[in-house]
Amino acid sequence: MRYPVITIGRQHGSGGRTVAEMVAKKLDIPLYDKLLIQLIAKESGFAEEYIKDTDMRRIQSFFYGMYIDSRNLPLEDQLYIAQSKVIKEVSDKGPCVIVGRCADYVLRERTDVLHVFIHAPMEERIERVRDTYHEIEKDYKKYLTKLDKQRANYYNHYTGRKWGSSDIYDLVYSTDLGIEAVVDSIVHFAKGE
Repeated sequence: MRYPVITIGRQHGSGGRTVAEMVAKKLDIPLYDKLLIQLIAKESGFAEEYIKDTDMRRIQSFFYGMYIDSRNLPLEDQLYIAQSKVIKEVSDKGPCVIVGRCADYVLRERTDVLHVFIHAPMEERIERVRDTYHEIEKDYKKYLTKLDKQRANYYNHYTGRKWGSSDIYDLVYSTDLGIEAVVDSIVHFAKGE
């Protein structure tokens, strides 16, 4: 394979997680999404729920940022360091698909990694969040816009890059092209065909 490691960043509700699952299955390689959270929890000692929620937002509380433990770093920075270590370890073990967690940035210096970003039109995202994920919100557009902003703040803070910007990814797809078409294209590029 030309790109044995694939990172997939995505907007919430874009179908990016589904794309990642299908790509991993078609290439018969491990998927690190929920499993990555478990590995980060083991490495860091943080609760899985805390880790899961942290990629959705950069905690802005003044008092939270002031809390420093014996390693002299705020908790969220300690988590980012542990997360980066785990991402490097799993990618060194062999071919895999890694979802989110700034993995594209963590692995930016490797030439054998394919960096992908998945997005979708707002109406498609609303439909997927409501009908497939069964999330219940009063105002789906406001909810998704808020999550986008939170993910962007987190990503931008730790990478110094602009989340979702096409110039930092090898491939950027809108799932309104069809999930299967997006998956097939990623697999094609990963194999170097």
